[in-house]
Amino acid sequence: MDIAVRKANDVTIVDFRGRLAIGVGDSVLPQIIGEILDSGGKKLLLNLSEMDYIDSNGLGELVQAYRESQRRGASLRLLKPQDRVTKTLRLTNLLPMFTVYDTEEEALKAFAAKA
Repeated sequence: MDIAVRKANDVTIVDFRGRLAIGVGDSVLPQIIGEILDSGGKKLLLNLSEMDYIDSNGLGELVQAYRESQRRGASLRLLKPQDRVTKTLRLTNLLPMFTVYDTEEEALKAFAAKA
């Protein structure tokens, strides 16, 4: 799993590549989200376009990151999850929890509109 963090205006974008599964990242996602929130980030976009697999452990990390963001007054949204990841989120009834965008441009516009 490779993770890169970048900024687009006031939105922090977390780019994932690979798998979010047990033994791969083990709490990497909540740690990164915590660091972003600690530094004052309030608009988080998780780019899942290069994430090809997520298991139950990864789903748990995603939910933990989402809840921590909500608790701290931040907005965490998803960008273009691959079909396999979308299917897993749908099967576990987690998809409705997240706002999902197909393009980065669309996501940035939506964040700007709620400023």
